Amino acid sequence: MGKARIGVYGLGTMGSALALNIAGRGIDVAVGNRETEWITPFVTGAGDLAGRIHACDRIEDLVAALDLPRVILFMIPAGAAMDAMIDAVTPLLAPGDVVIDGGNADFHDTIRRAAALADKGLEFVGLGVSGGEDGARHGPSLMVGGSDAGWQRVAPVLTAIAARHEGQPCVAHLGPDGAGHFVKTVHNGIEYADMQIIAEIYGLMRNGAAMPPAEIGAVFARWNAGPLRSYLVEITARILEYLDPETGHPMVDVITDAAGQKGTGRWTVIEAVRLGQSASMIEAALGARAWSSEKATRQAAEACLGGEVGTVDLPEETLAEAFLAARLLAHAQGFRVLAQASSDHDWALAPATIARIWRAGCIIRSALLDEIADAFDAGPPRGELILAPGIAGLLGRTVPALRAVVTAATGGGHAVPALSAGLAWYDTMRRGHGSANLIQAQRDMFGRHGFARLGQAGRHHGPWWA
Repeated sequence: MGKARIGVYGLGTMGSALALNIAGRGIDVAVGNRETEWITPFVTGAGDLAGRIHACDRIEDLVAALDLPRVILFMIPAGAAMDAMIDAVTPLLAPGDVVIDGGNADFHDTIRRAAALADKGLEFVGLGVSGGEDGARHGPSLMVGGSDAGWQRVAPVLTAIAARHEGQPCVAHLGPDGAGHFVKTVHNGIEYADMQIIAEIYGLMRNGAAMPPAEIGAVFARWNAGPLRSYLVEITARILEYLDPETGHPMVDVITDAAGQKGTGRWTVIEAVRLGQSASMIEAALGARAWSSEKATRQAAEACLGGEVGTVDLPEETLAEAFLAARLLAHAQGFRVLAQASSDHDWALAPATIARIWRAGCIIRSALLDEIADAFDAGPPRGELILAPGIAGLLGRTVPALRAVVTAATGGGHAVPALSAGLAWYDTMRRGHGSANLIQAQRDMFGRHGFARLGQAGRHHGPWWA
């Protein structure tokens, strides 16, 4: 057996799947893991692919098994574990070697690590990987951040293992240092919003229209054949068909209504605030997950405050149009955050490219991304997705349905935080004159902060300071 072209350290769910994906493309891969007892079962389970896999018990052995320049992909927990691994592997490497962090890393850490390794002549690549276990095994969406030199060294392997959309690989070098991990973070934030939108629409059909899960699943299946086609809609339709083997009830009805999270949605909201942007739909989805975890409090509040909700009787077409409008607005907010980060960090992110590499392999892949990519290719006014003629026309057609759904939901006491946040943002942005002038007057009166006057330069104060 000759040298391996790439190493994968970390044989958890994602690392194992990526290693098999690499081997399945005819590329020799060296593998290692902190718990060495995982390695032999992994190689044995690889079947016919085992001949492409070099098993290494020690990190030193893995480094020695690699062809030059060495490329090592770490699929380990983000944070301190990655820093410790960098400290361990760096003395074993030589200038020109590449270290890839494929975890859900904080992009600030990626920027720091890239700078530190560059001082040693090493390339550090922050790799965003989306698609879950199945995507990692058969073709994920890959978001690459790092130097041009680092990208050139990893491009052949990453291009080979990436998902394909109409023959095009869903991988791109998006910018230096933390660009790839930041784009992955925002991807996950949009994912939070999209999942919450779906849950709210499901809730209206389940609790507002008393539809059984299987019937709702059939609605989502129909939607998946049209403009709402997406991976999340597809799996929602499938989920709602399942019955619990133990009770015979719909599976979804026996699952505790407390959603988990791993932090990337929270990072998106935090970074949006730091950048002076709003990701209100992602924030609403994040808040909804947090509230969902307080089940005991919600049960006490239902007894105290009353949990009755009214009927919501809306046509399927109205719900579909509202869904499309909300999904579009959530993506628009996410791309605004990406644009501001690109400007602040001098990344030169290409939004059309990002939209295209999200079209296959990743969790938020959907038919809508084709329209978004085309809109960015055409150069929308002020770089704003909602101002692109085609997108503005689509919103003009679908927002009335979103307004009808939010009105019916709130009138019936149904919580729709993401749908209502999207509508509020749309209504704010479509008004050239709002109510913030009063806020500026208040700030000046209590803090002498000053304000801008219409048609006049400089800072001004109100007559209350005369």
